[in-house]
Amino acid sequence: MTRSEFDDIRAFLADEATHAGDLLRVARTLIDDLEHARMREAILRTHYLRLLTAARATVAADAVEAPDPLAFLKHELAERGQLPEDGEAVQRILSDARTAAALLACLEDAVPQRPRGMRLRRCVGMRRTLPR
Repeated sequence: MTRSEFDDIRAFLADEATHAGDLLRVARTLIDDLEHARMREAILRTHYLRLLTAARATVAADAVEAPDPLAFLKHELAERGQLPEDGEAVQRILSDARTAAALLACLEDAVPQRPRGMRLRRCVGMRRTLPR
């Protein structure tokens, strides 16, 4: 759901002309959307876990000098239809990977780190005045 959709819902809920039946319909739609999002998240987590497991098995197989250490990763990628098919695809994938790594490095540098340790409280003043 986009930010503007949330804003539209907030405006709809704040409108005094909105009837209880309309609110119930919005609530049901939001519950359905939430359930759908949770299912997508569960599926993505499952795919991620399978890929992570295949990557770890590949590195472990390489560490013990197994005959085909990439077998685990190849199998997982083949199941998703993600194996490169020709030389052009290989070069594009390698270029995409380099670009993604560079973008991630820029993002990590741009994110301000939260200070560690105790949080300091800031005092603005000794007293407050109320508007008259």
